Amino acid sequence: MREIVLDTETTGLSVRDGHRIIEIGCVELIDRRFTGRVFHEYINPKRDIEATAFLVHGISNEFLKNRPQFQHIVNKLLDFVQDSSLIMHNANFDVSFLNNELSLCGKRPIDRNKIVDTLTIARRRYPGSKVSLDALCRRMNINLSSREKHGALIDAKLLASVYAQMVSNIQSSILFSNEKRESIDLKSVYKKRSFQPTELEVSEHFKALEYIKKER
Repeated sequence: MREIVLDTETTGLSVRDGHRIIEIGCVELIDRRFTGRVFHEYINPKRDIEATAFLVHGISNEFLKNRPQFQHIVNKLLDFVQDSSLIMHNANFDVSFLNNELSLCGKRPIDRNKIVDTLTIARRRYPGSKVSLDALCRRMNINLSSREKHGALIDAKLLASVYAQMVSNIQSSILFSNEKRESIDLKSVYKKRSFQPTELEVSEHFKALEYIKKER
């Protein structure tokens, strides 16, 4: 099974305000394992980056001025993604920007049925806990030393590790819950009682049984 973990960095927070993608990072997974294949591009958005966005990712207008525009890398991106499922954290954000860029290039929007949002998975799995990418990495003991600021490729690699762990744990839980009782060797799970009950324990046990019968 082929999946693509994808992340973006942008000039600001909202497509409605005319903000654009400035970096895309993709990581290829086969059967939830990193293959080493990546897609990574910096993009000239032809507009200024907001100061608040710059503080998050550290990508400047000057750095991007000689980079290609989205229309010049879109075919390479689509060739890499192909028909694979897309794994994203807070997918609504990334998809809104991607679909805007695809629309401007005359391309079809992303099929929502192929999107897996790890934010949704994390909220269900860890209710009431912080579920940012940083928080999930710390929970899973994933090394964050390479992440001084947000970066699309760095974050895609970190998210790939988070996703693989979350899905693996969920599948293990489902597999165990679906096991037939007779297929589980209880002797290998529980040790036999290595001591005999005392007379007082036996007496209290039978008293409890008599009480239960009276209450029925």
